Amino acid sequence: MLILQVFKPNVMIKFFAEDCSFKPKHKRLVGRWLKSVAASEDRLPGALNYIFCSDPYLLDINKQYLGHDYYTDIITFDNSDDYSRVYTDKNVSADIYISVDTVRANGQEYGEGFDKELHRVIVHGLLHLIGYDDHSQAQKKQMRAAEDRALKALESMAAQDGIQLGW
Repeated sequence: MLILQVFKPNVMIKFFAEDCSFKPKHKRLVGRWLKSVAASEDRLPGALNYIFCSDPYLLDINKQYLGHDYYTDIITFDNSDDYSRVYTDKNVSADIYISVDTVRANGQEYGEGFDKELHRVIVHGLLHLIGYDDHSQAQKKQMRAAEDRALKALESMAAQDGIQLGW
């Protein structure tokens, strides 16, 4: 008898903090939400590591790895190729660095507030992995529409769970 073992990817969405003491709220809800966003695009999260950090920490990464000398809210290092060698090319995997400082400033500047802007940035990184881009105006419009759909889905999921998101 021949027994075939089917390997199912370990879906791992983890949250870390570097150079700050930030702790995200509702991690289980956010993990389910990110899985549903990926599924809506026929993708599966493999290993997604969200690393929340300070502006100086992310600036150092931006300089060291990308050669950019400016602050940003997010940097995504796509690890999908490495992960798909073991599992499937539908998996998305990455280390996603988010500056809590810049997200807070942008939330105020754009009138979104910190929590909503944070979730927009969280899903923004995933959408890049899925294939959305934001270099041209048309691409920015598509990205923003996908972010808005995802945020509405999060609001709906939170309401079903009786969770107030605060935005």
